[in-house]
Amino acid sequence: MPEMYPGPLGASLVGDALARSVWELSLINLRDFGIGPHQKVDDTPYGGGAGMVLKPDVVDAAITHAQSASPKAQLIHFSPRGEPMTQAHFRKFSQKDVILLCGRYEAVDERALEKHAPREISLGDFVLTGGDIPAMAFIDGCVRLLPGVIGKEASLGEESFGDGPYANLLEYPHYTKPAEWQGRNVPAVLTSGNHANIEQWRLTQAQAITKARRPDLLDIPTISS
Repeated sequence: MPEMYPGPLGASLVGDALARSVWELSLINLRDFGIGPHQKVDDTPYGGGAGMVLKPDVVDAAITHAQSASPKAQLIHFSPRGEPMTQAHFRKFSQKDVILLCGRYEAVDERALEKHAPREISLGDFVLTGGDIPAMAFIDGCVRLLPGVIGKEASLGEESFGDGPYANLLEYPHYTKPAEWQGRNVPAVLTSGNHANIEQWRLTQAQAITKARRPDLLDIPTISS
């Protein structure tokens, strides 16, 4: 669905980075590799059932075309049966060229996936109409880690799923002016000027929030190569 792009990827910091050629987006329409005068890309599933399946010859031709332009790129297919998308994926693949296969309809013919063996990644435990929204989320997550995209890159280390002591933690609370709002005050430690105490408070808050809301993050597996 090339008409969906750049969409949100053309806005804000990621869009600015695209305009400055910090990263590049190349769109490949499966329809360009469709079969026959109507450029058919899908057909009914063997064994019956609802939905249509993307044809293996069409998908194979599109992937081969993409790989000819970027032979070292990592092929990724977005699917609910893939491994959950995490910040670790963004760190890993922000340093690489990637080819993103965005399925549509019921599925991609399994034979095309067997031949090309893509890394399968899932946006979550749910089903969308296609892989374009997961692809946009993936691109956004990768691009914001590139040098020069985020104004204060040091802030990346202390956000959710940061690095160092903040690795696998959810982010601590943030506050701004006014100091008092509707009877709610900014924690005194943040206005104390004691940076060591502030840092300790933030880390303690991150640990407490993670333990309460996502204890599973405290023992997550490492993303394999």
